[in-house]
Amino acid sequence: MGDRPLGREPGRLWPQVTVYADVLVNVPRLTTSYTYAVPAALEGRVAPGHLVTVPFGGRRAQGIVLALLESATYSRVSDLEDLVDPDPVLTPAQLALGRWLADTYLAAPIDGLTLMLPPGLSKRADTRYTLNTPAAQLTRVMPPGQQALIDVLAERGPLRGRQLDRALPDNWRAAAKTLAERGLLLRESVLDPPTVRAKHVRTARLAVSLNQLAAARPHLSKAKSKAARLGAVLDFLANDFDPVDVSWVYAQTGAKLQDLKDLAELGLVDLGEAEVWRDSLAGKEFVPYDPPELTPDQARVWQALAGVIGAAAEGAGGPPLPQLLHGVTGSGKTEIYLRALAATLALGKRAVVLVPEIALTPQTVRRFAARFPGRVAVWHSELGEGERYDTWRRARLGVVDVVIGARSALFAPLPNLGLIILDEEHDEAYKQDTPVSVSYHARDAAVEYARRLGAVCVLGSATPDVNSYYRARTGHYALLELPLRIMGHARRLREQAERLHLTSRYQPVADAQDAQTIDLPPVEIVDLRQELRAGNTSIFSRRLQAALAETLARGEQAILFLNRRGTATFVFCRDCGEALKCDNCDMPLTYHGQQGHAAPHLVCHHCNFRRDQPERCPNCGSKRIKYFGSGTEKVEEAVRALFPQARTLRWDRDVTRFQGAHELILTQFSGHQADVLIGTQMIAKGLDLPLVTLVGVISGDIGLGLPDYRATERTFQVLTQVAGRAGRGLLGGQVVLQTYNPDHYVIRAAATHNYAEFYARELRYRKELGYPPFRRVLRLIYRHPDAGQAESEARVVARQLEAQLKMARPPATDLVGPAPCFFGKIAGESRWHIVVRGPDPVALVRPLTLRGWHIDVDPVSLL
Repeated sequence: MGDRPLGREPGRLWPQVTVYADVLVNVPRLTTSYTYAVPAALEGRVAPGHLVTVPFGGRRAQGIVLALLESATYSRVSDLEDLVDPDPVLTPAQLALGRWLADTYLAAPIDGLTLMLPPGLSKRADTRYTLNTPAAQLTRVMPPGQQALIDVLAERGPLRGRQLDRALPDNWRAAAKTLAERGLLLRESVLDPPTVRAKHVRTARLAVSLNQLAAARPHLSKAKSKAARLGAVLDFLANDFDPVDVSWVYAQTGAKLQDLKDLAELGLVDLGEAEVWRDSLAGKEFVPYDPPELTPDQARVWQALAGVIGAAAEGAGGPPLPQLLHGVTGSGKTEIYLRALAATLALGKRAVVLVPEIALTPQTVRRFAARFPGRVAVWHSELGEGERYDTWRRARLGVVDVVIGARSALFAPLPNLGLIILDEEHDEAYKQDTPVSVSYHARDAAVEYARRLGAVCVLGSATPDVNSYYRARTGHYALLELPLRIMGHARRLREQAERLHLTSRYQPVADAQDAQTIDLPPVEIVDLRQELRAGNTSIFSRRLQAALAETLARGEQAILFLNRRGTATFVFCRDCGEALKCDNCDMPLTYHGQQGHAAPHLVCHHCNFRRDQPERCPNCGSKRIKYFGSGTEKVEEAVRALFPQARTLRWDRDVTRFQGAHELILTQFSGHQADVLIGTQMIAKGLDLPLVTLVGVISGDIGLGLPDYRATERTFQVLTQVAGRAGRGLLGGQVVLQTYNPDHYVIRAAATHNYAEFYARELRYRKELGYPPFRRVLRLIYRHPDAGQAESEARVVARQLEAQLKMARPPATDLVGPAPCFFGKIAGESRWHIVVRGPDPVALVRPLTLRGWHIDVDPVSLL
């Protein structure tokens, strides 16, 4: 990192200053830090991790202090301006992790740090560009780059630099500089203030004794109605002499602000202000419960993990190995997590628990908050900015001990962090793969973070990522295994059986006094080819129809799973074969039937483009429009047609767009307010629904044929996980898996819940083709509105990589591509990609300057 100052205009010689700050300034494409003097007003108040404002290149910018220095190479430096927050926003361990993230994922250093801050706090300095001359008056023919910039600004008005980065992938800044020098473009520096701050409420407090209050009552007001209101306020405040939020006063008494002001003028009430925490769990009650007895398998796993936690707390033997907990669905992994948390908290340390989907957060929170009441906080993107900001501040202060949430909860600034848990560690949702941020994987970041802290990292899954399991088998991770499904305890199951007049199918666990076990649900494979030959063209096979009828007749619940949304996968013309595609994307449109007052329409699930349902084919004019495939809406319609009395619920992204939707659907289904739950991948992820006795997989083949080396792993994981939702209660369960490929090894392994069989076959396949875990993968993606330009840029970079390969000659490294992406056009932009495979593909790409490219290190998808 450099220490050269930038923005010297406000600077001056400071021979007497002995304290300097090494600051990483938050401006685009900056790769080095700069040294600033700490002014006398801030001496003793600045520390590494502080968020500050600084002068930079004639403008104000935010920056993060990396370190304090005793000297600077240059004698003329600028002063720090101010602190954005009085306390450091990043811990020393987070500063180190941020540098690791930026280096590992080839991101800007500042992005690796601001990634850990709550939305609204960190603001990037930028420049606003405005046309100084109306575009219509610019009659001179401009070079293409300048003309493109003028056209965008003329159409959209003033834009910031980062907006132009997205609108103009090419190097538009040189064009902007030329236009500004000619007076045709205005440039203005902008730095927005933080949009989050602490919340304060107005409070009221009784200011007199009860005797004084009694003497004042006759003189409150001549108007009886007002006197009654004022008296009610005083009575309410007399119950508690502490300050009370005035909203409670209004709700309880019917008073208004003016009434409180009148009482304040009489000296009877003090009005004030108090800070309040925005806590999404406030007001929710969680019933504590005692830990259950462990089974022998759980006890063996817990004994090993407890030893690791104890050794880590003592700092013995260096950083502990990551602990891969491989347990079949329903094997009791959550109880191991809870014991690990209890042991960690007993040592005075704190913990983070990650789940892959927001949908899993409510159920996870209920379990953990019931065991550790008042010590748990929630962090995920569905919360408002204020709630996330307050959760972040509470974590920083150590007010909470456990933070539960999705991917970004890893960065909660908990002091003395001793444990990180990733549930469903195989899930792709842990990978940040959008091009607007650091493309990090939360699992790898958690492992690295724990290593730096000397903390314990537990990775749990019934279907571990192939890479994770390989690391465990080769000694890089410790492997803990739970092979039995443990679904209940004898006393509770007996009570439930007596209440429902049922015979339990559970069996005692050997050497366990109370625990009961049951086999994983049997999976019946149905060959859809045979169904077609038999004349059944329904969504449901005859076996699945019969199983649904039996389940509903017994008053039990069923889950129907499919890997798509909407009513149909795509819409095409039966005469000319034209598939209706998005105007912006090279993607088929999905048909959505009538919903409420909304007419049937077609939707693109990549860019949200919508159009009315066509009556004729836009290509040939035919009226023979065919809707092919089955989406959640269509499956729901089919269930209602077959079973009119059945109560159905859908759970997919189309119906979970509002805050709290996941929890509402889960609560309704868990409370048996619906009989059949129809959903996509969200229902396959770790949900515990004890009344579900049937899971129907509409089509197990979806995804198997995709051109992605992880397609088979992805399919195996989702089929195994969704099958695990059945039979988690007293009644047991079954799975009906419909497929056109009944002999495929993925289908067979998922049907027998056989991870070992799948892993062995998959590992051979990966080794033959040279994919992870034997070689790493890096993917470069380029997007441009002009298809020719996208291809041209991809070929230019491919030639640069080929030259780099010849020069560096890294072992076992090669290129795949350039080629159009499988999803060749999204949101009006053509997509090309290049895949680099090798032991260290990052080293090959690092020397290149890649403007406009999305760099995805260790991608989870090549589509």
